[in-house]
Amino acid sequence: MVEVPSAAIMADQLAHEIAFFSIGTNDLTQYTLAMDRLHPQLAKQADALHPAVLRMIDLTVKAAAKEDKWVGVCGGLAGDVKGAVILTGLGVSELSVSVPSIASVKAEIRTLSLVEMQRIAQKALQCSNAAEVRAL
Repeated sequence: MVEVPSAAIMADQLAHEIAFFSIGTNDLTQYTLAMDRLHPQLAKQADALHPAVLRMIDLTVKAAAKEDKWVGVCGGLAGDVKGAVILTGLGVSELSVSVPSIASVKAEIRTLSLVEMQRIAQKALQCSNAAEVRAL
């Protein structure tokens, strides 16, 4: 499980030892942004679409690809339609989505080509904040 920034940063080393990566976006977001996701005032700012979080995911996916390993994502970002598009564009192989979100996530992904999702994902990595990513 990649749930802390140190695991994402070390993904190139960890990739030699694992069969696959699973990224927990809820914890990864909390620890990357140093914001308690349960804090009443900070929770709404702990957005998994923040470019810092997306860059942690990108590091992990790239490290996995070099070793022919796959990456799955669980957590709120996988079930967010915008998040699912960006994750797919980054090269995530599997999204763990809650049952109520499956139809909307599948519908959104099917409206875009992989090239379009990759373009969106690359733009997202260059954004300054989550609001910019959501506006893509």
